[in-house]
Amino acid sequence: MGFNRYNKLLRTLINTSRSTTTFSSSSVYCNQWRRSVTSCSDANKTASFSTIPSSSYHVHGGPSYMRGAVFWEPNKPLTFEDFEIPRPKVNEVLIKTKACGVCHSDLHVIKGELPFPSPCVVGHEITGEVVEHGPLTDTKVIERLPLGARVVGAFIMPCGNCFFCTKGQDDLCEAFFAYNRAKGTLYDGETRLFLRGSGKPVYMYSMGGMAEYAVVPANGLAILPHSLPYSESAIIGCAVFTAYGAMAHAAQVRPGDAVAVIGVGGVGSSCLQIARAFGASEIIAVDIQDEKLEKAKMLGATHVVNARSEDAVAKIKEITGGMGVDTCVEALGNPKTFMQCVQSVRDGGKAVMIGLTLSGAKGEIDINHLVRRQIKVMGSYGGRARHDLPKLVKLAESGIFNLGAAVSRKCKFEEAGKAYEDLNHGSIVGRAVVEIM
Repeated sequence: MGFNRYNKLLRTLINTSRSTTTFSSSSVYCNQWRRSVTSCSDANKTASFSTIPSSSYHVHGGPSYMRGAVFWEPNKPLTFEDFEIPRPKVNEVLIKTKACGVCHSDLHVIKGELPFPSPCVVGHEITGEVVEHGPLTDTKVIERLPLGARVVGAFIMPCGNCFFCTKGQDDLCEAFFAYNRAKGTLYDGETRLFLRGSGKPVYMYSMGGMAEYAVVPANGLAILPHSLPYSESAIIGCAVFTAYGAMAHAAQVRPGDAVAVIGVGGVGSSCLQIARAFGASEIIAVDIQDEKLEKAKMLGATHVVNARSEDAVAKIKEITGGMGVDTCVEALGNPKTFMQCVQSVRDGGKAVMIGLTLSGAKGEIDINHLVRRQIKVMGSYGGRARHDLPKLVKLAESGIFNLGAAVSRKCKFEEAGKAYEDLNHGSIVGRAVVEIM
């Protein structure tokens, strides 16, 4: 698809989405959610919640428990446990999980690099089917997300009522950071996950998507059309969502811009596709793995740099005629690449940090260069669910964003732990998705 057609379609999708997006700041204060991963041996499948047809859950209430994958302590294997079936509260939705992406953010928790309550269920990129609404849920929510609807969830689930949400800045939602990221709960301060039998609470990283069922606040969901598959579409909720937030809101990439992305895994490679969709003229992919760089060429990179064998900053400057790029995105979360990112932008350019790292890690900046050359250094955690998630679905549906090319591996439930191990060893090119259907 040529640039003009890309740009025209992109503008149409964004304008259409903007004109139809509404906020409900009067809705009841944010809702909650939870989930887990299921991984059952053949002997246990008869007891697994996933063997019960969705229709029986709709009509008869279904079974009272499900199975999920639990993280107990750093660097220990995930275990699969029975949970009481999670129940949604007001303006929350119970989802039968179909697929969940495998993300580095989860891995940081599993390795103990990011503080988070345990035991918990990780996983925050999901697709699924709506099977229940919480009591007293707004009728508009039920109309938008009816029973049986196919949905995709964003990892930042806005409350819709805090200072930032009322300004449309869902990515800074106060309740999300104060309750979910700080305490592993939903916004009433309670988890939705409890072990079967003991009733022991288990915390949630986002919605705890590595599970057969999950509770998600309605503000964090968008309809997934039948034209898009469940498995590949799971990455919309984080990899694509994070990339879009960086490119659209932080960098504000414009047609003709030069963009560099340092680290082209799941999120970084999504940045390449979004930069291409926004009409960037030069798109430079930087990594240390040739396999990832070869794939980057398929996803929009016009140039690739192997930082193991070349000076990444010098090469970026060479490609851009000595100027540097308008925007450089750091998708690794590493002090060294942080510095490279800042050094790679032109005068007046933007260095956008999206990679999480070890808690407390610091990055160095040449203050004089920052001041004299007007370098803008900013962080970007993700997109804005109510605004952006419907747009991203349309980008994927139109083919502007290629989900199939972004997903490099599909795993079974019982392979979830192995997928995180492989991600830790750098052997996953792109994004892995666990199928929970």
